[in-house]
Amino acid sequence: MSTTPRIAIVGAGLGGLVCARVLQQHGVPVTVFERESAPHSRSQGGTLDIHEDTGQTALRAAGLFDRFLALSRPEGQEWRLYDRHATLIRHDQADEDDLSRPEIDRGQLRALLLDSLAPGTVRWGHSVRAVTPLPHGTARLHHHNRTGEDFDLVIGADGAWSRVRPALFDAQPSYAGVTLVEAHFDDVDHRHPGIAHLVGRGTMSAKAGHRSLVLQRNSNGHVRAYINFRGPQDWHAGLDLADTEAVRSRLLAQYQGWHESLLDILRDNEGGFINRPMFVLPVPHSWQRVPGITLLGDAAHLMPPVGVGANLALLDGAELAQAVIGHSTIDEALDVYESVMLPRATDNAKTAQQMLSTLMPDTDSDDATFPDTLWPASTLPDSRPAHTS
Repeated sequence: MSTTPRIAIVGAGLGGLVCARVLQQHGVPVTVFERESAPHSRSQGGTLDIHEDTGQTALRAAGLFDRFLALSRPEGQEWRLYDRHATLIRHDQADEDDLSRPEIDRGQLRALLLDSLAPGTVRWGHSVRAVTPLPHGTARLHHHNRTGEDFDLVIGADGAWSRVRPALFDAQPSYAGVTLVEAHFDDVDHRHPGIAHLVGRGTMSAKAGHRSLVLQRNSNGHVRAYINFRGPQDWHAGLDLADTEAVRSRLLAQYQGWHESLLDILRDNEGGFINRPMFVLPVPHSWQRVPGITLLGDAAHLMPPVGVGANLALLDGAELAQAVIGHSTIDEALDVYESVMLPRATDNAKTAQQMLSTLMPDTDSDDATFPDTLWPASTLPDSRPAHTS
């Protein structure tokens, strides 16, 4: 880059933070705008398997790979698949030296990235309402307090309901036909030994037709449960989602006939249930270049959460930063970045759609098969709070 550009990243998620980290490593200043009030103002979601050819590549570019390994759980790559009768039909365990997809809590990875940035990089409590292009290839960031700031490059890393995306194209996320209902268990080895036995050291899925129950072991004895089913977005019509016992009763009715040990996932959770309908962007989609504005991660290519979203966001962020560093103008950098990112996103989104159709078919049955071509890809463990900045 021949001159020092003014760069803004909207959203302090994984992709935006790794982008900021790589830029700062090469002496390029950047400001991250985040609507959350503080780093720990909300839960950051469950555990992630970080793939060696995507997420790990990004962490190496950021100079954080060794610190990531020290926090990660290679044993978390263990997978168990059950049918609805709690019969174990597949069990995969990684070798001790297998680092192809070690697990890490999303919150731990985000904290690692935040700690790697220069103090003051993230402006907490700064909500962005829109971005508009300006003459000469710059862009204006509009804050919710009605003030504006101009930048040479605005990067939308603000998730599913991005406020930057409308500057590039009109598509909005639509309901994918599948809902995830989240539940939690603490101190699982002591307080919930049955759940601990089901999940093992990593992830389990019990499956039948268009329903599944997923458990993910996080750090510190915490387990997240995801109750996944295909159906209408208003499956909870007539329910108060804050009424835990009413929601529990509705869910138990949906899983009638499943093994008692699996129904404990619905009966014994601590706290309430969190409704998370799944949204996706159209496939394929693209945009005409708008100088000074681009997207990464879910803002660019929201797809079913089958284990690739966080990894692609990390890779997007690292590659975008490298493109900015390695080219003399922002426009050249965006040419290089978008020419790789957009086709890759389309390919992955098509695969994710196919996986979702296989994992959550339209018809109900006792079928618990999980094709070898998909194993050990995640059965929807990448769900997390929808994010906008």
